[in-house]
Amino acid sequence: MNGTATRARFITFEGIDGAGKSSQIANLVELLRGRGLDVDQTREPGGTPLGERLRELLLHEPMHLETEALLMFAARREHLAARILPALAAGRWVVCDRFTDATYAYQVGGRGLDEARFEALERWVHPDFQPDLTLVFDLPPEIAAARVAATGTAPDRFEREQRDFFGRVRAAYLLRARRDPARVRVIAADRAPETIRAELEAIVAERFFP
Repeated sequence: MNGTATRARFITFEGIDGAGKSSQIANLVELLRGRGLDVDQTREPGGTPLGERLRELLLHEPMHLETEALLMFAARREHLAARILPALAAGRWVVCDRFTDATYAYQVGGRGLDEARFEALERWVHPDFQPDLTLVFDLPPEIAAARVAATGTAPDRFEREQRDFFGRVRAAYLLRARRDPARVRVIAADRAPETIRAELEAIVAERFFP
């Protein structure tokens, strides 16, 4: 990865639960910091004290679909105002586990939220602002479910959904990628971690350090 990027960048990781994002996020953050960059690693929902409290509600409390979507965007508005935008303005790169593409995939694709309502919330909360690069980890739901089960951790209310739910979420992610191919790159997540890591390094080098 040669050269120097001209400004701080916002990179997001997306994909269904069990797709293997976590270790690759850590790898990318390490790679960027190895270049001498100041990197802020964060997640959604969460990323701020208020966002983390909302995360607990979202992951564990039953609620109406529209309440769920509103809380997701409320946590995101706080995250943007308190952390993401100030970091970028200060020249720090931001690497985030999930952003608005996740809301589209899970709430619109998975749960059936009206797309017009999603678009209205997206325009309200972050008009004219999107990640510089989004990496969607694509994996068949049955493989992802086996990976989640193997962790032995208690599933949250999203992870307890049926496989057809995750099939819809996956399809929504892929649709979002087709609609914005300049921003969204789909990563085949059923390969060896070192192969995926090399692909991510190549994508980031091509995009930001030509």
